[in-house]
Amino acid sequence: MMRQYELLERVRSYDPNVDENLLNRAYVFAMKQHGSQMRASGDPYFSHPLDVAGILTDMRLDGNTIATALLHDVVEDTETTVEEIEELFGEEIAKMVNGVTKLSKIELQTESERQAENFRKFFLAVSDDIRILLVKLADRLHNMKTLHYIKKPEKRRRIAIETMEIYAPLAERIGIRHFKDELEDVAFKEINPEGYETVISRLHYLRDKGGNIVEDICQKLRETLSEHGIEAEVYGREKTPYSIWAKMERNHITFEELADIIAFRVLVDDVDTCYKALGIVHTNYAMIHGQFDDYISTPKRNGYQSIHTAVIGPGNNRIEVQIRTQEMHDIAENGVAAHWRYKKAGKQTDGVQYKWVRELLEIMEQASNPEEFLEHTKLEMFQDQVFCFTPKGELISLPRGSTVVDFAYAVHSMIGDTCVGGKVNGRPVPLRHQLDNGDQVEITRSKLRNPSPKWESFVVTGRARAAIKRFMKKQQRSEYIQLGRSIVERAFKTQGIDFSVEIIESNIDKFQQASIDDVFVDVARGYLSEGKVLTTLFPGTRFKGLEKGRPEPVSEWNVEDEEEDDFAVPIRGLTPGMAVHLSECCHPLPGDRIVGIVNKGEGILVHTMDCESLLDVPDDPDAWMNLTWQTRDETQEFYAARLHIIVSNEAGALATIAQTVANNGGNISNLKIPTRDQKFFTFVMDVEVKNVSHVKGIIAALRALPVISSVERS
Repeated sequence: MMRQYELLERVRSYDPNVDENLLNRAYVFAMKQHGSQMRASGDPYFSHPLDVAGILTDMRLDGNTIATALLHDVVEDTETTVEEIEELFGEEIAKMVNGVTKLSKIELQTESERQAENFRKFFLAVSDDIRILLVKLADRLHNMKTLHYIKKPEKRRRIAIETMEIYAPLAERIGIRHFKDELEDVAFKEINPEGYETVISRLHYLRDKGGNIVEDICQKLRETLSEHGIEAEVYGREKTPYSIWAKMERNHITFEELADIIAFRVLVDDVDTCYKALGIVHTNYAMIHGQFDDYISTPKRNGYQSIHTAVIGPGNNRIEVQIRTQEMHDIAENGVAAHWRYKKAGKQTDGVQYKWVRELLEIMEQASNPEEFLEHTKLEMFQDQVFCFTPKGELISLPRGSTVVDFAYAVHSMIGDTCVGGKVNGRPVPLRHQLDNGDQVEITRSKLRNPSPKWESFVVTGRARAAIKRFMKKQQRSEYIQLGRSIVERAFKTQGIDFSVEIIESNIDKFQQASIDDVFVDVARGYLSEGKVLTTLFPGTRFKGLEKGRPEPVSEWNVEDEEEDDFAVPIRGLTPGMAVHLSECCHPLPGDRIVGIVNKGEGILVHTMDCESLLDVPDDPDAWMNLTWQTRDETQEFYAARLHIIVSNEAGALATIAQTVANNGGNISNLKIPTRDQKFFTFVMDVEVKNVSHVKGIIAALRALPVISSVERS
């Protein structure tokens, strides 16, 4: 265990003006407070905060951060309070200690909720002082180094998974590479011991077989650069077992196909020399296609800068070469800690490394609960990146696989909420189009449009997903209120009673709700029937014929007939997928005679009146609802109509069908071919149309084609 004077000497070696009295007091106080507490390894508990402080001295952090490391567990694991820390060591250290504390006293229902809420509050603290995150990561790193002392395998695995999903990505985000590598490797060894041992054994084999090959390559690179007037520091660094395994899994390649098991670092004096060195390397060694990245001109979100290239190097070995300045190297190894030191020393910093914290705080504001925040945070942190540009040249970094919608939300939440399309490099693309490095993206907006529930199926950033969910929940409640009010108004009308908001509000306590809107929401979600509303408002009154149950079948139905049904609940203006859901078994369209099935908690499922699946619905009056489209209203919305088409097996038949659908104002959204033979194909085609009349016109046009044998609506 490190002695008190040894810790002081470490800090004094890089900070001669450190407050020695502060560190001495923190050392003695933490040692006394932890007292006889022991760790699972059998060591005194105080050895843990002392080792955490030692890790941070290697990063040359200031005295207040080292004191925080010594004190970081006293609030959680002893009787010490935050107020006491503030009184003894000052407000700054007290805030940092409180930020690092795990907040385990929070009373929540589940372990995942506790973890999520701790994570959420932790980021609030980190947003004030990034050093809190450095202490927390050093704390987790030391705990992982002693993970093998924990006896229960399930607990070790849970800690390892948490480390892999949260803390390693956090270390990567702030650019502390050695933290990330160590955390990943220890977690990998626990989660997948067979995979770990496989990689380790292959590395041992390569070391034995290769002999001095690494130093030979380094010497050749030094000589090549020196011949062209560049004196550079060159050394080789072996990739970690987890990074090797992850790349093999991600790219579906074998160990032998990896070009960068050993990365060769070339450190030069300035940026100009970086590019000159790159030219020399490419001139003397054949470049491997598709393995070049320039992170100097487009730095990573954590501030990382370097040039990466892969070449057939000395001895015909496939190698990766990383070219950077010494300052870039310091930031690459120590990330935000190096940024923090440069800022303290008066050097210019651009704040890029802090942007992701602000983005996570925005996600936090939009998430409805801690677990949702944790889910979106993992999405935001745990992915590789692409770099795209706005039309004005602003750089936007996104996770790999991001779409036009993700880009829109990355620029601003309002732009995301109102985007209707996009252009990538001047070419119109769909909203789900995935972006590549260097794309210039222009967003098309409309104040009349809102986020679609379908966007959730393809966006990848936590920021976009959180914003879409936030809007959907708000919109869903609004539509539940609209639908519930319509249902209650219909109930009043069927009994010849004038609808009155005042009478409901005056009896709101009988419904055990805070507002009339909450009553309407309960009605729309099926928790409160329209009959119950009436009997609650007018106790003792007998109402007849309120709930009709299963409707009577009809042989013929015209759109005009629906306009006369004053007792049906209108669903025009409600977004499918919110308060009402259009059944996929019969694909109802405006103009169809429809009926609603009430699903408690989920709203109303809309079927056509002749849908066969209705035979399975019980005759419970509360389950059935008479609905209307209110066809007199104009709409620009499109609905899916499913057609079954039998077509002759002729060249150009599909093109003819597609052109006919388009000429009649429809759009094919899905196409399947369930059966085919030498003479005929059977198509199942989903066509976007406005109403029944529209689909009937398309069917008539298709039936007129010589290649069509039959067309029927599903």
